[in-house]
Amino acid sequence: MTVNLQWEKGMTFLAENPGGHSLITSNERDEQGNRPGFGPMELMALSIGACAGMDVVSILQKKRQNLIGLEIQVHSRQAETHPRVWTELRVEYLFTGRNLDPKAVEQAIELSKDKYCPTQNMIKEAVEIDYSYQIIEE
Repeated sequence: MTVNLQWEKGMTFLAENPGGHSLITSNERDEQGNRPGFGPMELMALSIGACAGMDVVSILQKKRQNLIGLEIQVHSRQAETHPRVWTELRVEYLFTGRNLDPKAVEQAIELSKDKYCPTQNMIKEAVEIDYSYQIIEE
């Protein structure tokens, strides 16, 4: 796998994957404190959530669960001093569906975090990841 980053200006880069999809990553902030794109640590959190979400959806579909929606929030806390690594990480799932089996949901989360998701498995070597979930009946 190769991604390409092109320096735009300051601390802002345009990233592109081989398929031609792009995004902006930056550590610069405007007067309101907003970035023009994702920060590097936000991209790591996004990667964890996306990888976990893809696994969990796939597993629940194979289990014929009636999943209607899934929201994932990845909460992190960084050290105050450099290199400002994560000191806390929590992945929170919000499932919406009809008659979702909590046991199937828990098993899907476990399989993702322990077996299938490479981003979670890489990161958990550096920081413990806490998980929580909620099921909302549609």
